[in-house]
Amino acid sequence: MAKKNQSVQAVRGMHDILPEQSPHWQYAENIIKDVLASYSYSEIRLPIVEKTELFKRSIGEVTDIVEKEMYTFDDRNSDSLTLRPEGTAGCLRACLEHGLLHNQVHRLWYYGPMFRHERPQKGRYRQFYQLGVETYGLAGPDIDAELILLTDRMWKKLGIRKKVRLELNTLGTIEERLVYREKLLEYFKLHLELLDEDSLRRLETNPLRILDSKNRDMKHLIQNAPELMEYMGEESRQHFENLTQTLDDLGIEYVLNSRLVRGLDYYGKTVFEWVTDDLGSQGTICAGGRYDGLVEQLGGRANHAIGFAMGMERLLLLIEQLDNVPVERTVDIYMIRVGADAEKAGMRLAEKIRNEIDGIKLQVNCGGGSFKSQFKKADKSGAEYALIIGDDEVSRGEVSLKPLRSNQEQKNMSQGEVIQLIKAL
Repeated sequence: MAKKNQSVQAVRGMHDILPEQSPHWQYAENIIKDVLASYSYSEIRLPIVEKTELFKRSIGEVTDIVEKEMYTFDDRNSDSLTLRPEGTAGCLRACLEHGLLHNQVHRLWYYGPMFRHERPQKGRYRQFYQLGVETYGLAGPDIDAELILLTDRMWKKLGIRKKVRLELNTLGTIEERLVYREKLLEYFKLHLELLDEDSLRRLETNPLRILDSKNRDMKHLIQNAPELMEYMGEESRQHFENLTQTLDDLGIEYVLNSRLVRGLDYYGKTVFEWVTDDLGSQGTICAGGRYDGLVEQLGGRANHAIGFAMGMERLLLLIEQLDNVPVERTVDIYMIRVGADAEKAGMRLAEKIRNEIDGIKLQVNCGGGSFKSQFKKADKSGAEYALIIGDDEVSRGEVSLKPLRSNQEQKNMSQGEVIQLIKAL
């Protein structure tokens, strides 16, 4: 038990984003939102808490997420609720609940915290931020290509395109995959002595996930496993061929990875990941795929769906490796007020400046202090200019503007003149 006067710490795996870190997050978020808008995707805002049944039906009761990782609790009405471990189920639930899928096409995105009780490590947290993009009502490979093009544009705008690569695969239809599943079972059962504990468990629940194992001792075994493409029909093959032709035509480089799979049965046809070698074991920064089967699984009419999820923490780790990340200044002008009359007049002037100049970042010194101490705060704030007003300036109806990042001279002028000058900066 913690001592009475001991400070309370954050929950393990749930981290703070401090003021000096926030500008990098805002930089990334603004670029991402601009790219999404350029492709005409609309934001949907979803609850953080959903009924536990939603995730059991969508993710599956025998998955690691549902069995081990979800934050689940009973509320006062004895309803089982869960902090969302991912966003796709909630997004689709909202679309079904509000009738958005009936003879309609939607391109949607959402953003916010997700929760999983995993072992915390660099790039993996128990509360993590995720961007999700989902599209509904589109069956062709052109929308698959659009999502890849959209993410490719994000990486370029963020300056990390050379740090990531696209890995691509197709899982065929559910029916084709069931046939392949049996062939895979037969193969792995002939080599049980080579399977690790995790793979033995997956053998009965989802043998395709064994193909995604990172165990180097099983590399040779996995390389010699049957290929899913051998069991696909013409329609699945053509869908994937059309996708790769589009990417080739637009100059999008990719690596075909026949061992790239998904852990959930509702995925089919296109799956893709953007991976990096710069983050150690946490190399996947974005993963997507087509999941037409999920709509019916959650009680809707058969429909088409494809989307992706992007982990923001890993993305930020990549961005922080860049030199000279452009970050917006948090303070443009710092106002120094010295004297009782100056404090009142300065506050009035600050509000007048904000009224007349949209977007100005003006910080007023509060709490008093000598001119010297206030000037130190102005310099530390990172502001480009200090706006100085004392009782003498008030009596003359003047104010001083001093550049803090150049050798230009300090100027004295009227309040009206300083507003016009600030507008022109």
